[in-house]
Amino acid sequence: MRRYTSLCLFSALVCAFFAQAQNISWRAIQPGVEFASLTTGKMASGDSGTLYVVRVDPARAKLTVALALESQSKPRTAAEWCRTAGLSVAINVGMYQTDLLSNVGYLRHGSHVNNPRWNADNAVLALNGSSPALWVDRDVDTRSLNNYDIVVQNLRLITKSRKNVWAPNARQWSEAALAIDSKRRLLFLFTRAPWSMREFNDELLRLPLDVAGAMHLEGGPEASLSIHGGGVDLDLAGSFETGFWPDDSNVKQWAIPNVLGVAKAK
Repeated sequence: MRRYTSLCLFSALVCAFFAQAQNISWRAIQPGVEFASLTTGKMASGDSGTLYVVRVDPARAKLTVALALESQSKPRTAAEWCRTAGLSVAINVGMYQTDLLSNVGYLRHGSHVNNPRWNADNAVLALNGSSPALWVDRDVDTRSLNNYDIVVQNLRLITKSRKNVWAPNARQWSEAALAIDSKRRLLFLFTRAPWSMREFNDELLRLPLDVAGAMHLEGGPEASLSIHGGGVDLDLAGSFETGFWPDDSNVKQWAIPNVLGVAKAK
């Protein structure tokens, strides 16, 4: 009995230690926007990796997109999009096609349609001013999204019911992703450390981020995240991608045609 009690106490202390170790310290970027970084994963070099997270409350911060086709401009880095479009945060809005301008999935901003064609991808984000973000699993929800100002379709990572939909796969890459939590706040996610998507999704669900849906935005050197506000100035670029860029050597952001961003607070 004494040994059993000791084991229970030891287990409780271990659980408490890991719970405390996983507490996230959020730093304010502007009203409704918070930033945190967590040590997780491994770089191709073997060094520890970092997951960068920007949490956005759409009721308090303005979410928008900057699209090269809409502005009749050339692709820019996320840092350049921040400067030219007045953004405090910018991340890839999704993968782009061979024309280097159009999103792979459906993408619309107001009356401007970047890509009018829906594909088989099952994750959709819809935004409308300061209203709560709408996250849709297209295989179970076919509602009309015509009344939303921003609609983007991308490859699904995690369902709204918190199911990891990726099978095990040896392919890995640096990752830019978007998630939503149970309070309908958006999570901009970025890691230079390469992950298989099955393992990345499991890690997102393990961490205390309350992830209730996630979509893939971009992988490898094109994956980007810029943060400029609240004393944080980061322009992050991905690197590793199996079969394309097999190391950590890329350190500069690539020009991308479309970003999802947070407008600077006035």
